[in-house]
Amino acid sequence: MDARKIAEAHLEAWRNADPAAVAAAVTGFQDPDTAGSLAGDALAAHAAAVLDRFRNLRLQVEQVTGDADAATVWWTIEADHRATYLGMPAVGRAVRFAGTDLVTADGRVRRCFDRLAVAEALGYTARFVPAADEVREFGVSARAASSRTDRPGAFTLTWLEVRDEAEAADVDLLSVEIVKGLRTSKGFLGVATFDIGDRKYTLTAFDRPESVRAVHARPHQRAMRRFFKAGLCTRALTSVLIPEAIREYARCADCGTVVKHGAACGCGWTPDDVPLL
Repeated sequence: MDARKIAEAHLEAWRNADPAAVAAAVTGFQDPDTAGSLAGDALAAHAAAVLDRFRNLRLQVEQVTGDADAATVWWTIEADHRATYLGMPAVGRAVRFAGTDLVTADGRVRRCFDRLAVAEALGYTARFVPAADEVREFGVSARAASSRTDRPGAFTLTWLEVRDEAEAADVDLLSVEIVKGLRTSKGFLGVATFDIGDRKYTLTAFDRPESVRAVHARPHQRAMRRFFKAGLCTRALTSVLIPEAIREYARCADCGTVVKHGAACGCGWTPDDVPLL
């Protein structure tokens, strides 16, 4: 068999968005997203998943080197990101990245591309954290502050347990809509979210307990229906917390003294008011 002809047939199958043809063109395939080499139905399923995430795939061959025994193809892909990839929700726009295929005469293909480059093309910045140590799990976090500097009179704490990356991305999309709705409510002071293990936490600050009613807006109602009636997530917690005490401290840049919010240091400096979350 001629490695160059195998490469040509394989790439044409990808261009045609034909998972069965992708599997039929080679005897084995692996890329950064596979756990080893795939063939047959397993490869067809992998190709179908890729083509579902990255639709309307436009594949451009930049260079081909090698001979009938082994060939290397440098390519560039442009496609529309329409489904979750590595926990990143669909951005709904085109993404462009480059890679290579090493193809051998026995029909094996090893595809290489930089997953970090794909993430950056989708608008994400990589952060590296361990999954867990002996006592802790690790994750990522975000916040959305308001311009208000009131001391909170109530907090809500919720978390959802997700099954997999696809469900996590679905919850993220719902969370974005909920936060957008909260930011327009009068009592909203800020929100912080934490993804740790299989749980997604949300901590929201309000000016007073009565303002917590803002969480019952339509985006939150949709999320609740998804949990109770549509099978979203495996477990959930909701709570309202009334703070007994809130103490905030700041350090003077000139004298280094730590002062409590509302007080002044020896040189007369007082901390500015800032949003709590």
